[in-house]
Amino acid sequence: MQHRVRTLGVIGTGVIGAGWAARALAHGLDVVAWDPAPGWRKRLVAAVENAWPALESVGLYPDASIERLHCADSLDAACRAADFIQESAPERLELKQTLHEQIDAQAPPEVIVASSTSGLLPSDLQSRCRHPGRLVVGHPFNPVYLLPLVEVLGGTRTAASRIDHAMAFYRDLGMHPLRVRTEVEGFLSDRLQEALWRELLHLVNDGVATTDELDSAIIYGPGLRWAFMGTCLTFHLAGGDAGMEDFMKQFGPALKLPWTRLAAPELSDELVARMAEGTNRQADGRSVKELERLRDECLVAIMQALKRFEIGAGRTLAEDEARRLEEERRHTAQRA
Repeated sequence: MQHRVRTLGVIGTGVIGAGWAARALAHGLDVVAWDPAPGWRKRLVAAVENAWPALESVGLYPDASIERLHCADSLDAACRAADFIQESAPERLELKQTLHEQIDAQAPPEVIVASSTSGLLPSDLQSRCRHPGRLVVGHPFNPVYLLPLVEVLGGTRTAASRIDHAMAFYRDLGMHPLRVRTEVEGFLSDRLQEALWRELLHLVNDGVATTDELDSAIIYGPGLRWAFMGTCLTFHLAGGDAGMEDFMKQFGPALKLPWTRLAAPELSDELVARMAEGTNRQADGRSVKELERLRDECLVAIMQALKRFEIGAGRTLAEDEARRLEEERRHTAQRA
């Protein structure tokens, strides 16, 4: 039986790795991190500190503390100290294969090794490992410390029990582990986001709309519905009392119309400049850190609102709150 994870190993401490560290610390775990980049320790601490107010708003587990963040001097030291390892290196296959080969040689065989990759296949990542059965993909979403979704899948050589254990661990971290049943590039959520992103780039590239106008097209409309019903159930309601079947009959023919251009446009210097200029105008002088804090406060408010209805991320938050309160009761009883 998989032992309880008490120390999360975070390999790679960029935006995603730092998010994993913050989430684990907020849930009362120790975190041992390592990164080969110069200055990574200072950046990691700053990222966790920036996330902490939002995590306090959601609720911290007993003994949750930034002081439980430990920066290892080597990859070997981080691997040997961890009960579960989450790799969040850049999205380059050769780099990740080499890194997983090194992690696999240094981590105890019983330790699960997960990758935060947003689209690389676990079968490729485990190809050089001596213990391929313990490698899984655990693909999170930014900010990792707040958004509950994590897509979980294994490769052709991954043991089913390791996938189950990984999903249980992520659930204990207050997440919604979504089992991806088929090994497919990009998994599920990113394939959907990529389709929207490509169409958006075409609209900017063709001069049809600005970045602000396109964001408004989501913020004030479908984005509000997606937070609790997604796309399929939303369109089920659009069919009236007959539901999805009638919706498909009514709007199915429109799928043949040239409303979308799914092939990506050429990323010319002009298009890159338009995207950068547009989003800089939207930022209106606010730094990324300031926008991150605003984003976090909005996400917390939305999740807490959805908690009342026990739907979507609100239900995940409510379930995690129940676990946290139980942990607090157990913690209090042990100290009595």
